[in-house]
Amino acid sequence: MVIVLLGAPGAGKGTQAPILGAHLGVPILASGDLLRAVAADPSSAVGREVDAIMKTGELVPDETIVRIFLDRLTAPDARDGAILDGFPRTAAQAAALDAALAQTGRRVDFAILIEVPEAELIGRMTDRWLCRAAGHIYNIRTHRPLVEGVCDIDGSELYKRADDALDTVRARMAKQLAPLAEVVAHYRAAGVLHAVDGRQGIDIVTGRVIAALGAEGAAAR
Repeated sequence: MVIVLLGAPGAGKGTQAPILGAHLGVPILASGDLLRAVAADPSSAVGREVDAIMKTGELVPDETIVRIFLDRLTAPDARDGAILDGFPRTAAQAAALDAALAQTGRRVDFAILIEVPEAELIGRMTDRWLCRAAGHIYNIRTHRPLVEGVCDIDGSELYKRADDALDTVRARMAKQLAPLAEVVAHYRAAGVLHAVDGRQGIDIVTGRVIAALGAEGAAAR
């Protein structure tokens, strides 16, 4: 079962993905992590290609990213499925992924959209703090740490990312929401989109995502 997890920055994908992965017993395939792992392997041609592209600051071509995801989906831990986080980012990538998966007899079974209004997304990101050790996320309005400035989980210092400043967040939203809408439309047309209200508490959102997966999600657990 291949699941695509969709949502704008700040919607909660980073929180929900590991919870869902543990529930379903499948790996999380995040585009950034995969690209960094491939680029760190100079013994492969694709690794050298990706490393060179990333060093220039250019975007890795869609066909290369799709190939990397397909290779990762053949790993033993992904035989029963995977959750794709951060990919596809555009309608063209979604179409390319569909075509590539079809050649292997697989498909995107579910596209889960965590919906949050733009104004709340901006508030979440500008109020966000992360821990230095592992990036655990806190919010001064909705999820405060037990001790101010200290991560509840690993005790490391909490910090605020420079790109979570208000003007930067608004610019990121303006840039990313339009492509996201196209990806959402792609999966809605394919009949696999399930939208979940992301304004609720973490446990409630998790429960609704699992409910959206239905009997197939329960069977894969």
